[in-house]
Amino acid sequence: MPFDFIETAIPDVILIEPKVFGDERGFFMESYKRSDFEKAGIKDDFTQDNHSKSKKGVLRGLHYQKGEFAQGKIVRCPVGRIFDVAVDIRKTSTTFGKWVGYELSEENHRMLYIPKGFAHGLLVLSDEAEVLYKASGEYAPHADRGVAWDDAQIAIDWGFDSFAKDIVSPILSEKDKLHPFLAQIDKEDLF
Repeated sequence: MPFDFIETAIPDVILIEPKVFGDERGFFMESYKRSDFEKAGIKDDFTQDNHSKSKKGVLRGLHYQKGEFAQGKIVRCPVGRIFDVAVDIRKTSTTFGKWVGYELSEENHRMLYIPKGFAHGLLVLSDEAEVLYKASGEYAPHADRGVAWDDAQIAIDWGFDSFAKDIVSPILSEKDKLHPFLAQIDKEDLF
């Protein structure tokens, strides 16, 4: 199989390490193969691909879409380095409000599968980074929601005291500055 599927501290979130074949010309890897992903339990029907480019210190998130517009995602960073985070917002989950985060980069080729019922965010660690992700639903502006990136209840360690210590403060969009804390979110907007 051209992928290693690695269980994380939140079992439904899966770290994916593709097999990379390289030589003096460069490298080749498969970034998605439906049959292998389905064998690993990732059975989402991916319907939209997204591509973003951001500069160092940009923090995007924590984003999700509510209800029938929820999206599962496979995130990867083919240019630069990011710290990618998934937060469990499933009301009845034993890991509700918990998070996992991993560095995804052009060097390690890792990907992160984030299922429906999770908020997603990322912090750019390199001078710039490009992020590609497959989504299992199309973007629906009316269902777009978010959780505050600095919610003390969730307590994400964004690495500002360690691997991201050269980032003085994150660069946020106006929208991302306004997201409520998890405890303030209407329960109907959660999963």
